[in-house]
Amino acid sequence: VQLQASGGGSVQVGGSLRLTCSASGRTLSGYNMGWFRQAPGKERESIATLGWSGRTTYVADSVKGRFTVSRDNVKNTVYLQMNFLKPEDTAIYYCATKNGAGVYDYWGQGTLVTVSS
Repeated sequence: VQLQASGGGSVQVGGSLRLTCSASGRTLSGYNMGWFRQAPGKERESIATLGWSGRTTYVADSVKGRFTVSRDNVKNTVYLQMNFLKPEDTAIYYCATKNGAGVYDYWGQGTLVTVSS
């Protein structure tokens, strides 16, 4: 199983990016998904989770109202739409699948998001 997060880049304050999490070796439609980020010198933070049905089950207060998660099960892809980006959103962003035991078992390689003023 391989997950790959992509779509990161450099953007100015107030800009938008859409991150994509794609998978090989696993059909994502049956799994809850999570997006995480880790900023330099900080611990990894859970920012959003998405149920297998497509219902958003969690969004961190730090991104609420600015970030949304969605999935396209036909494309075996999960998205993180990030709007009104702030410098504090600068981090490496990761996606992961959650198994039936509630453990995030597979993680994608991260994608770097840099927000500059």
